[in-house]
Amino acid sequence: MSAPAAEAAEAPFSRRTLFWGIFASLLAAAGFFLLSTYAPDFRQPEGGATPLSKGGTGYAGLVEWLKLTGGPELMVRTEGDLSRNLLLIVTIAPGSDPAALERIIKLRSGMNTLFVLPKWQTMPLFGHEGWEMKVERLPDTVVNDWLGRIAKAKLGQGKSTVAQIDIDGHMVAVPDELQWVADDQPVIAAGSGKAILTKLDNKPFYILTDPDFINNAALQDEQKAVAALSLIAMLESRRPAVMFDLTLHGIGQKYDLAKLLVEPPFLALTLSVLTAAALAFLHGLGRFGPPRAEGRAIAFGKRALVDTTATLLKRAGRLQELGDRYASLMRARAAALLGAPHGLQGEALDHWLDSRDKDEAGGFSARFNAANDSRTLAAMHEAAEKLHDWTARRLGERR
Repeated sequence: MSAPAAEAAEAPFSRRTLFWGIFASLLAAAGFFLLSTYAPDFRQPEGGATPLSKGGTGYAGLVEWLKLTGGPELMVRTEGDLSRNLLLIVTIAPGSDPAALERIIKLRSGMNTLFVLPKWQTMPLFGHEGWEMKVERLPDTVVNDWLGRIAKAKLGQGKSTVAQIDIDGHMVAVPDELQWVADDQPVIAAGSGKAILTKLDNKPFYILTDPDFINNAALQDEQKAVAALSLIAMLESRRPAVMFDLTLHGIGQKYDLAKLLVEPPFLALTLSVLTAAALAFLHGLGRFGPPRAEGRAIAFGKRALVDTTATLLKRAGRLQELGDRYASLMRARAAALLGAPHGLQGEALDHWLDSRDKDEAGGFSARFNAANDSRTLAAMHEAAEKLHDWTARRLGERR
């Protein structure tokens, strides 16, 4: 087999092919990560009183109706968008977040806002995705709980006596089980002292008590569809743009670790880590210099033996007991080097060694006792050096 054929057999893919394969895999993994992170924010809800719902109590029809009539619509997914000075339509559902409603009221202070109260209790219609079936009207206590969070008011008791309601010159039929509140100066009235659209005294906040004038079920009626546009124009005639709130329904407000990694301010940290990883990968593609030889697990030589012995003594906790033994060993070594008489031991040997020192009285005994009494590594090291120096000087004088 020739050399090129052998290389082809060992490496069936070229380096370029491998590089682009790895690059495509990383790109696909990054795309999957981003899509899985943000997919819940853009998933269409199934039913409910939300601007994206196509059920009867939803408002997707109003959103599409505004698009077709030239009025741009904006979906508010973050609290930062709530500060824009445009008419905001807040559609309340029975399962909405009360804390989110309080944040909206606080952030929208001084700006036109239309709150649409809930009315019907529904359930999903099986076999038709996004459709819903009306069960019954919500209890007044549930609706009043939401109404009380916006204004000091409650739903009125009793049925309306009028058959039609005038919405900016458009007469529309009264829906079933009309919801209204008592108001002497209503924006849109449902009879004397009864309002379906009321305004707060100290804020540009409007409350539509009955959603059956602008929801998907209402827009099936041509007169109500035209009246819905007139109602919105009454509230924001200067600017045709309208915003629909999604934060109340939890859309776009669920933060997790994945979002923190890809959004400011932690996005800079994520990019730095990825850049460092890429540089480390590129650095590892090539070798710089010859490979480093692996050293022996147990080194040769006297120094290695001493270091190993010292390590064993330290791990065994025996260092505190070495001072007196080292002192006795140095006494015997000094006696042998200086020619001490045979048979001398203990204090007698210490006195003989002291007599060898003409410069200092009791020089050996003092150093011996210091080494014998040392209990720390630093004290033993200092005492050992002094004993060694004393013996070396006496040996030098003898020679």
